Parts: sequence; structure tokens; C-alpha cells
Amino acid sequence: MLNPRTRKKVEIIALLSVIWFVITLPLPWILMAPPETSQTQLIIILEITAMISVPFVILAVVWTLKPELTT
Repeated sequence: MLNPRTRKKVEIIALLSVIWFVITLPLPWILMAPPETSQTQLIIILEITAMISVPFVILAVVWTLKPELTT
């Protein structure tokens, strides 16, 4: 069994992973679309994914290193 501290870390990382997965879900369909329509959509989705992913990755690292910041 996991101790409460490890369990909390796993829950946070799982939550961040689910959020990231939902955000990047449209990418496979955009990549399969015709090139003339998908190029601008792909760039916009990638920019949004990058802008959203960076803060979540930073939060995950900080919360893992200093879990007392979550309270």
C-alpha cells in the first residue's frame, strides 16, 4: 500500500496527466485532415497545448518537491 504522501503525489500527477491528455486529444484528427485546412489548426492547437502544459509541468515539479505548498 502507498503511504498518504506518495498517494497524494500519484493523484496530482494523474490529474495533470488527464488534463494534458484531454487538451491534446484533437491532435490526431487534425494531423489526418487535409493539409490546407489542418496547418493553421495544428499550429494553434500546439501553441495552446504548449502554453497550458508548461505551467502544469512546473506545478507538478514544485508540488512533488514541496508538497506543503498545496495546502
